Amino acid sequence: MGDVSRLLAEHGPAFGQALLLTWKLTLMSFVPGFVLGLLVAALRLLPLPPLRFVLTAYVEIFRNIPSVALLIFIVFALPDLQVLIDYEPAVVLTLVLVCSAFTADYLRAGINTIPGGQIEAALSLGMRPATIITALVLPQALRSVVQPMTSLLIALMLSTSLASQVPFPGRELTTLVSKIANDSAIGIPAFVVAAAMYVASGLLIAWAGATLERRLRILR
Repeated sequence: MGDVSRLLAEHGPAFGQALLLTWKLTLMSFVPGFVLGLLVAALRLLPLPPLRFVLTAYVEIFRNIPSVALLIFIVFALPDLQVLIDYEPAVVLTLVLVCSAFTADYLRAGINTIPGGQIEAALSLGMRPATIITALVLPQALRSVVQPMTSLLIALMLSTSLASQVPFPGRELTTLVSKIANDSAIGIPAFVVAAAMYVASGLLIAWAGATLERRLRILR
């Protein structure tokens, strides 16, 4: 406890800033990743086989490629193709691509739970496919994937540690722990504090997701 108290006395503000940066990276990645995944899931429903093939390949590639490998490709391989991306946008882009792929896949699973009779009934009423997708299919699919999307948000928050792999402008939790461990002999207490912050953030996200799921279940 003495080491932890000394650590917080010396680096307390730095841990606060690192936690805020971790949350910032999480939101900057999740929001556009969710929107992009929603768009991909909707476009995959259109009766256009070439488009569906391309989008399915997109989902499978970014859902299965390791995040670190994707970040390395963006940071070190794209410059050879005359595409230069700064370190912070590179980390965010990596997380957005992974998030969008998983979001699209979870939504596809949610869409498969919708009875086909509802879609047939909507078509018989003269509704356009785009209207059916936006007004009927996606709202129901979103209600059924709250729990997996909550898990995805937690995983994304933990994946912000990717920033420690590049010269990121700022220190999120993992980067801060690495610096403290290199500069002093209190690396283990620093890891304990960072781990507690990760756990607390994950529990907060899980609580919010469970609350949202209960409310949406009532709305059904």
